[in-house]
Amino acid sequence: MFTGIIEELGSVAEIEELSAGVRITIAAEVVTGDIKNGDSIAVNGVCLTALNPCRTRFAADVSPETLERSTIGRLKVGSKVNLERAVTPSTRLGGHIVQGHVDGRGEFIGSTDEGEFRTVRIGFPHEFRRYLVYKGSVAVEGISLTVAQLKDTYFDIAVIPKTWEMTDLSTLSAGDAVNLEADVIAKYVENIVRFGGKGN
Repeated sequence: MFTGIIEELGSVAEIEELSAGVRITIAAEVVTGDIKNGDSIAVNGVCLTALNPCRTRFAADVSPETLERSTIGRLKVGSKVNLERAVTPSTRLGGHIVQGHVDGRGEFIGSTDEGEFRTVRIGFPHEFRRYLVYKGSVAVEGISLTVAQLKDTYFDIAVIPKTWEMTDLSTLSAGDAVNLEADVIAKYVENIVRFGGKGN
C-alpha cells in the first residue's frame, strides 16, 4: 500500500526485453536507501517488486498484463519516473490509500499557469467516470491528487509548486498517456451497491 506522496523523481537506466514482459532498471538515490530484494515500490503508480537493489538503482520485472494496462511499456531509457516506497505501520498517511493497481490510462491534456500554482487537465476513459467525485481523491502517475473540477471526459487538478517540481507532471506533453487509479473506497462502495453485500 502507498500514500501517493512521491518521494523521489528517478529515471529509467535500462530496459531489458524478457521472453514475456520486460525488466526495467531505475536509477534513484532516496528510495534505494533502505529497500530490500522483494520490497514493493511504486513506479509511476504501478506497484512493482524491487530486484537486486543497491545504493543507486534497483530493477523490477514487468508482466505483459501490466505493460498492457499501464504506461510502463512506453517508458524509454532516460524517462523520469515517480517513486514511492510502500507504507509502514508508522507512516503518516499524507495522501490517500493507493494500492499501485492501475485501473487504466488517461491523457494529459495540458496545464495552465496560475501564478505559483498550476491547473492540470486529465482526460479519462468513460468507464472511469463513476469513480470520480468533485473534491475526491484520484491517483495520477501514482500521485495523490484532488479533483478540483469534474466534467464528463476530463477533470482538473490544482498542483502546488512542490508537486510540480518533484514529479513527472512537468515532463508531460499534451496527448501523453498517464496511469490512473481510482480511490479503492469508491470501488468497494460500487461493489456493495451493485451486489447488495451478497458478493459476486
